[in-house]
Amino acid sequence: MSASTEPSGVFNHVAISVPADLLGERGRAELLRFYGEVFGWSEMPTMTRDRELLVLRVYSNEQFVFLAANENPMSCPEGDHFGMSVGSPEELEGILERAKKFQAEDARVEIIDKQVEDFGVLKLHNCYLRYLLPLRIELQCYEWGKGFGAQSLPDS
Repeated sequence: MSASTEPSGVFNHVAISVPADLLGERGRAELLRFYGEVFGWSEMPTMTRDRELLVLRVYSNEQFVFLAANENPMSCPEGDHFGMSVGSPEELEGILERAKKFQAEDARVEIIDKQVEDFGVLKLHNCYLRYLLPLRIELQCYEWGKGFGAQSLPDS
């Protein structure tokens, strides 16, 4: 694609089916507490339906995690996840530290600790977090080398 026809889209949402009990009053409170304290996400209250639906606002009204009750909720292998990018290694560290603090009080928090992979033109900082949902979140920060960035294309 040429630069003038490249899509400008960004992450919009992810939809996950879960057991109805998780969307009951107690389950919603647990989800909102973790994802609120750790990531800063919030509930879209006009969307909430007890034991049916919870929509977590992810930094804007156009980015969200859509949790819907289903008799056959999502089940996935450990490696399945969705990724989120943050702006700096410090931001990633802050989220990770809040998750570890939460984990000290609630052993259901799963963490794969921070790693840094060095690809020369890019240092990829990442960690994985999961709490009560079947999908993990891979949190990433891209630390680009001089002269490189998200729009750089590799040489042929």
